[in-house]
Amino acid sequence: MSLPSSVKIVEVGPRDGLQNEKAHVPTDVKVKLINKLVDAGLSVIEAGSFVSPKWVPQMADTRDVFKRAVVGADVSFPVLVPNLKGLEAAIEVGAKEIAGFAAASETFSQKNTNCSIKESLDRQRRVCEEAIRSGLRVRGYISVVLGCPYEGDIDPRVVADVAQQLYQMGCYEVSLGDTVGVGTPHRTKDLINHVMKVVPIENLGGHFHDTYGQAIGNIFGALEMGVSIFDSSIAGLGGCPYSPGATGNVATEDVLYMLNDMGIETGVDMNKLLVASEYICEYLKRPTYSRAGRALLSKQRRTA
Repeated sequence: MSLPSSVKIVEVGPRDGLQNEKAHVPTDVKVKLINKLVDAGLSVIEAGSFVSPKWVPQMADTRDVFKRAVVGADVSFPVLVPNLKGLEAAIEVGAKEIAGFAAASETFSQKNTNCSIKESLDRQRRVCEEAIRSGLRVRGYISVVLGCPYEGDIDPRVVADVAQQLYQMGCYEVSLGDTVGVGTPHRTKDLINHVMKVVPIENLGGHFHDTYGQAIGNIFGALEMGVSIFDSSIAGLGGCPYSPGATGNVATEDVLYMLNDMGIETGVDMNKLLVASEYICEYLKRPTYSRAGRALLSKQRRTA
């Protein structure tokens, strides 16, 4: 299968990247980060999530972030929605797209959402029906598709079944999440081979964490299978509170560096992306987790 000529990068930094930060990140900082990501040319940016502030306090200001973020005609700002109450909040602020989620592991599902996979999918089905009825697009996430911190390896047939159900209930994209970051290119390609039999390849996305340093390799493997949608996080921010030891999402800078070299179009400007990366890293008082970002910024400073 030939490589895609273009790739859509779904920037998850403002939501998935920041949601586990222990220190409060002010609304102004989140809005400025989103503005800088828009300026860099990203066309899809997760703006936040309408979940209980008790469980994810960092996302308590999603309503204000969404209202104040730069909204352009060519930019989509999906928000994570776990239930009908969250959907109501998303509709109230004028969201045009939401993201729902399920897991491919029963134990992970119980720890993450306090319900079984079937119960989670039933809940998402109700959310999808109401969202689509209200004119919203719905994106679906599947967690722990290549490995679970509690159950180990995941049967790709289980992932394919969950993906098919999400697709059939109306999710226009299904993002396959290696939440623990244990996947390898070989296993990634095998998984996609199973899932693409029930969900068209153009409707599949990849969401890889870099715990074992395999995320870029996994993306390349997915590209070879025809996947052209990838989630990533500015500066490699993120993690998962229900996945002990899991590091952040693959860095957007690292993904872009590889795609640029391959001549694959993304519409994203690396220099402006580095500006966004520097901004959030300076606020968080930590270096970027992006290897490409560190190298490129170091090169810029040497030649300045």
